[in-house]
Amino acid sequence: MENNILSTPKGSVTVGESEIRSNRHQTKQKGIKLKKPKSILIAILLIIMGITAIGSGGKEGILNTSVAVLAAVIVDLILAVILKHKIKVPDGAILTGLIIGLVLSSSIPFYQTAITATVAILSKHFLKIKKKPIFNPAAFGLYFAILIFSSGQSWWGGFSLLPSWCIVLLLISGYLITEKVNKFPQVFAFLGTYFLIYLILALTPYNNTVDALDALRNPYINSVLFLAFFMLTDPPTSPAKYKDQVWFGIIVAVVSIIDFALFQGLAYLLVGLLFGNAWKAWQSNWKAKGSRN
Repeated sequence: MENNILSTPKGSVTVGESEIRSNRHQTKQKGIKLKKPKSILIAILLIIMGITAIGSGGKEGILNTSVAVLAAVIVDLILAVILKHKIKVPDGAILTGLIIGLVLSSSIPFYQTAITATVAILSKHFLKIKKKPIFNPAAFGLYFAILIFSSGQSWWGGFSLLPSWCIVLLLISGYLITEKVNKFPQVFAFLGTYFLIYLILALTPYNNTVDALDALRNPYINSVLFLAFFMLTDPPTSPAKYKDQVWFGIIVAVVSIIDFALFQGLAYLLVGLLFGNAWKAWQSNWKAKGSRN
């Protein structure tokens, strides 16, 4: 083995090439930790919030989102103390609050926004299997808000209040985060299934149940893309293996469309995602039991 001289503050030592490679690998790993997907997603959502707020000429959205983030962070830190978890930067809570604020209508009362964020964080801490949340916290909180408050959801984070060409910005930012968390099979399966079913419905004669063209109209298309890129891809509540990602995306799309056909409204995407989350949790638990037997 080739040896090398390594200078240190206490003198020079001789080390092997394998040790140097190991040190380089550790250095790269440290660098990777500085670029966590959550940090990147938080930055992207903040940029989206700024662009949308400036383009729509309103500050209400920023205020409502700030309330959601603040409530999520406070509840998350309190629960960390009560449950004796390690105190760390609550980036997950910040992310949950941002998504909730960017989906809820900016005109709803602040207390509803705060309660929505609180319920989302509670679900993250208490609805768990193997220390992982079953449901996407933001989706759970938003669906709760619909059931309890009938809270309006504009999905303004999907540029639904801006000109249609702004979808390009959504696609670019969505690509960046999807690539970072390695969820392309999941996103493609969801979007492909979603639009294929609507295409089939559009070509079906005497279709009086679902207006297939709604899938391509604002705010439906904006909300679909926002959910696909920023909520569907949540690592703790979605599969890691490519095969499971494909099934997950298909299930969420099919359930979403069925719910839309039956009940209309914008809650159908949340229903589909929560159903997919439940399927993922059941599958993981089933596989774990099978491996023990």
